[in-house]
Amino acid sequence: PLKQKVFGVFPHRVINRKSPLTRGFDETFFVPHSRHTAVKAADIKKVKDLEILVTSKQAGIHIVSSKNGSRVFVMGHSEYDPYTFQKEYERDLKKGLPIKIPGNYFLNNNPSQPPVVSWRSHGFLLYFNWLNYFVYQTTPYNWVD
Repeated sequence: PLKQKVFGVFPHRVINRKSPLTRGFDETFFVPHSRHTAVKAADIKKVKDLEILVTSKQAGIHIVSSKNGSRVFVMGHSEYDPYTFQKEYERDLKKGLPIKIPGNYFLNNNPSQPPVVSWRSHGFLLYFNWLNYFVYQTTPYNWVD
């Protein structure tokens, strides 16, 4: 558990550029996070078959994979649509919960301004790479009629 919720869109960097899962990722790219928990790097490093692929100073670990790619763990929310954070923020405000404005999400960090979607291309690339390299190219097909 974390003392404060990780809530916003944060810059990330690739730790392992040799993984097909991160092929084509920029040096720095953005990913949405919304959670009250974290996974410690020290705990992941205790499992010899796992490697950290992507991390963020602000949001922590984002992607972990087994060395053969058969298991992938994603902590962020690359799948979020443009209004997911806005709905979550407004919901929590209405409930009277202690919620901060999602970081790096609204234009000028102003909730009356529209969201700035900065994660979509890397979200698509993550899912494309996963399906292409770890599902499509590894699934045996029988082309005989």
